[in-house]
Amino acid sequence: MSFKSSLVFHRWLLMALCMPCLHGLTHAQTSTQRPEAIAGRDFIVAVVDTVPITNHDVNQRVIQLKQQARQQSGASTQLAPSLQAALEQLITEKALLQHARDQGIDIDANALNQAQERIAAQSQLSVEQLRSKLATEGISWQSYQQNLKTQLILQRLAERNVPSRIRISDAEIDAVVRERMNARSNTNPNIELAHILVAVPEQASASEVSALQAKAQNTLQRLQAGENFANVAKDVSSSADKEQGGRMGLRPMDRYPTLFVQAIQNVSVGGLSTVFRSGAGFHILKLLNKESSQTMTVTETRARHILLRPGGQLSQNAARAQLANFKRDLDSGRADFVKLAREHSQDGSAENGGDLGWVAPGVFVPEFEEAMDKLQVNQISEPLVSRFGVHLIQVLARRDAPISERELRESARNMVRQRKYDETYEQWAQEVRGRAYVEYRDPPQ
Repeated sequence: MSFKSSLVFHRWLLMALCMPCLHGLTHAQTSTQRPEAIAGRDFIVAVVDTVPITNHDVNQRVIQLKQQARQQSGASTQLAPSLQAALEQLITEKALLQHARDQGIDIDANALNQAQERIAAQSQLSVEQLRSKLATEGISWQSYQQNLKTQLILQRLAERNVPSRIRISDAEIDAVVRERMNARSNTNPNIELAHILVAVPEQASASEVSALQAKAQNTLQRLQAGENFANVAKDVSSSADKEQGGRMGLRPMDRYPTLFVQAIQNVSVGGLSTVFRSGAGFHILKLLNKESSQTMTVTETRARHILLRPGGQLSQNAARAQLANFKRDLDSGRADFVKLAREHSQDGSAENGGDLGWVAPGVFVPEFEEAMDKLQVNQISEPLVSRFGVHLIQVLARRDAPISERELRESARNMVRQRKYDETYEQWAQEVRGRAYVEYRDPPQ
């Protein structure tokens, strides 16, 4: 699998209600014991196929849901979810796990270890430090691993079954394209301005400033009387564009200085602004053209990276430490990124000094792209763990580039797919549950 991923389904990992949080996990475990074996020490509230759900399981799930609510809202207190809601969630989860077993889905030790390493790295911890942290919170490592494995199984099950069930029509794509085009046209149309500048020297006296302001006002009166703007600009203006008659070119509104945009806010095409002042002097603008932008653009990024793939004698912690040393040498000027990438990077871009070229959003895997997007131009990241290994990233440049109609429609398709995913997942999960044998016993307490 390539490090780059096309505009695919990576961003929609399992986001359903029946999935417990990765953090704040409790001692609840997926039991495969027979109901009779449990009855002696805890009463059963429901059975899904042959898997029992106990009162203890339900109460532990209530704690998990309350922890999730606090993490998501930041509130210090939350009303506890109902016991019945927790029970229904557990029933759906057990049905999905049975469905995963029927489809032969399992998570091997290597995949589980990699997931643990990624989670630890995201918290700037080693796996051992994560284990110790959980122990201080009263969470056993065995319980944590079992919960994590359950989540990974559910995630893999959803990835296998849900995307193919999402139906997207051309009409839905057309609607999103129109929505995006209209939003762009209304908020950032293409405009062309012509500009006259009556420059004010930095050390000008008050009388000189007053005289230059009068000159600018007189120039505006000439224009209002019907004189040709281009001729007046060549005669009066001090700006660099005077030889082009003051024309500044057609460009998106946000590419003009904010002061200019404010000055023509209520000006119609062909109209003139009032005289206004900036640090450079007095300005007069004419709005030559204003059109809705029919060309959508995206911000492309050019980045390079060094990739180390843990394995064999190289652990993930060792890879992170090695890249941290590289970063220190790069920040201090003692090393060259291109040379380090060619010598050490375990990626196809190594021979190009780690250069990944110009890429649009959605090309890289999410964990890489999110870290890259936070970097300023020329900034180097801290070592980053992704599903491919450990990276050191540097952003070289950014630019706005036009997006083709095909790319725009594909982007719209992904947006519709994202909107529909949760609803489709819930419908599918309920169908799976509906095929399972569910027996309610005593109500949870």
